[in-house]
Amino acid sequence: MMDLNLLRVLDALFAHRSVSGAARALGTTQPGVSLALRRLRAQFEDELFVRQGNEMVPTLVAERLAEPVMKVMASVRSDIMIAAPFDPPHSNRCFTLALSDLGELTFLPDLIAALRERAPGVQVRSVNLPPAELRQGLAGGSVDLALGFVLGLDGESLFTQTLFRQGFGCLVREGWGNGATVMTLDHFLAADHVVVEQQGRSQEVLERHLRKLGLHRRTVLRSPHFITVPLLVAGSDMVATVPLGVGRIYTRLAPLRFLPLPFETPEIPLQQIWHRRSHNDPGSIWLRRLVAELFMGRDPMLDPKRS
Repeated sequence: MMDLNLLRVLDALFAHRSVSGAARALGTTQPGVSLALRRLRAQFEDELFVRQGNEMVPTLVAERLAEPVMKVMASVRSDIMIAAPFDPPHSNRCFTLALSDLGELTFLPDLIAALRERAPGVQVRSVNLPPAELRQGLAGGSVDLALGFVLGLDGESLFTQTLFRQGFGCLVREGWGNGATVMTLDHFLAADHVVVEQQGRSQEVLERHLRKLGLHRRTVLRSPHFITVPLLVAGSDMVATVPLGVGRIYTRLAPLRFLPLPFETPEIPLQQIWHRRSHNDPGSIWLRRLVAELFMGRDPMLDPKRS
């Protein structure tokens, strides 16, 4: 008979690909996870995970186990643990949220503040996953809720609720264009651009829209990170096209201005996304209601109290 605790460890190792990451997710110690992994290796007579750089990569035997293990653990979470009520003031549950770096900046300040007031023992773990891994995480139960925008993340097993929408604008340094207050199409096409490339995120929608319009800008830097954008733009004549709320926040952090674009851009729906397996889980229901209460129809990045 397989010990269910060993399956929990195996499930966490599949999700996090490290002993330390699995230990954090399970709320236990690294030696405890290492001991469980030794028992699993003995049980299956296989290494299961081998180190490759900074990651533990599953063997062929482990890969065959991945789907059945995730199904078992998802059933435990959705069919067995659901029977336990959720008591926010006394819960010490850890919710795993899928967020991009912009998603963290957008959602976490208000959400963490609300949790500290209403459920002080509840913990949050934030993960940033590409769409395919995020879909798997939601289906397997290693991710409770996704917040933000993820291109192509839909399907009959997923629920979505749109919270608010964001368009785009152009971020420039103070004094850019001799103090111009308007970004003309000629200015936009002639400028040097910083482009953030993140798979499945809002910037991908923008890039598709520019190609559809037949607009070709001069890109001098491509990066997967938004965090460096304000400093790069503030110290140069480069410009960056970013979501509206983010651009307005950046103008408070550095000597920057935010200009409307000289063409129409699509508005991106910021959503909360969850899998049907957690649809009736009392804790997940409570969390989704809290998120809706905080953000439905309200872009927190436009709040003047944000600094």
